[in-house]
Amino acid sequence: MGYVGDLRLLVGTRPLILVGAAVIVRDKRGATLLQRRVDNNKWSLPGGALEPGETLAEAARREVLEETGLSLGELTLLDVFSGPDMFYELLNGDQVHDVNVIFTTSAWEGGLRPDPVEIRELRFFSAESLPEEISPPDRPVLR
Repeated sequence: MGYVGDLRLLVGTRPLILVGAAVIVRDKRGATLLQRRVDNNKWSLPGGALEPGETLAEAARREVLEETGLSLGELTLLDVFSGPDMFYELLNGDQVHDVNVIFTTSAWEGGLRPDPVEIRELRFFSAESLPEEISPPDRPVLR
C-alpha cells in the first residue's frame, strides 16, 4: 500500500501535506513529456510522493522509471511549489496540500512504456501545444 496509503488509513480523506518530486523531461526538440493519468484522465508531469528514507532526486528517478520506463541522467533543480495553488481534492475525496519539488532533464534513455495501472498515455508536447486538461498540482508548474 505504501506510505501515503498507510497515512490514509489513519486520517481518512482529511488534508495531508505531501512532499513529492516531478520531472520536466524534455526531448531533443525541447518538448515536455506528459502522461495522461488513469485516476483523473488528466495530463501531468511524471513524478510522485516521497517515500521514507528517500532523497527527492531518488523519488523523482524512481517515479519516472515506474511511470514511463525512462532512466534519467543528470537532474537540475528547477523550483519548489507549495501554497494555496497546490491544494486539490482527488476523485475519491482525499484532500492534499502538495509540496512539489520540480527537476528538469534532457538526459534520459529507454523507450516510453506507460505503467498501465497509473498511466493511459505518454506524449511529448511543445510549449505552444500543451493540453487543456492538466492535473491540478501540475498547473502552477506548467504555467
